[in-house]
Amino acid sequence: MVRYGLSVMTFALAILVALSSPRAADPENTLFLDLKDGRVVIQLRPDLAPRHVKRIKELVRQKFYDGVVFHRVMAGFMAQTGDPDGTGRGGSGVNIPAEFSREPHVRGTLSMARARSPDSADSQFFIVYADASFLNGKYTVWGKVTSGMEFVDLIKKAPEGRRSGMVDNPDKIIRMQVAADVKN
Repeated sequence: MVRYGLSVMTFALAILVALSSPRAADPENTLFLDLKDGRVVIQLRPDLAPRHVKRIKELVRQKFYDGVVFHRVMAGFMAQTGDPDGTGRGGSGVNIPAEFSREPHVRGTLSMARARSPDSADSQFFIVYADASFLNGKYTVWGKVTSGMEFVDLIKKAPEGRRSGMVDNPDKIIRMQVAADVKN
């Protein structure tokens, strides 16, 4: 009888942990990023960056990111997008105050690009290919790739040795959607 009680308690605890986890399935806080090679699923992190998550979802729902290029892509570092001009200097025109956290920049992390001012993030973001701990606490982390990182790995990169990371004939975001808005 004790064994049964422990199993039920363990099961209940597992459910509680899953429901309270920021990575628990939540269609309102999940993005689909469609690339030429496949779909990337992104778990948003409103627990870390509520203003950034809110703004990203607004832009996604306006179809702002659809067709936008990955203008700066550096092998072993990151892929950056979100500039409608494709130059790395454009954005949506709305800056978001920094929401820095202790969340590490590891493979699959999504973080906001910015200028020198911590409060200059707009619509540009990047996906980290590998550990980039030197960015920790300096850039706002707002999401994490939960599946499809192999498709991010296939995004066209800048030629080796090009320090700017700017890409010739860059790949594009086909479409970006909030999962809650997708009709089955």
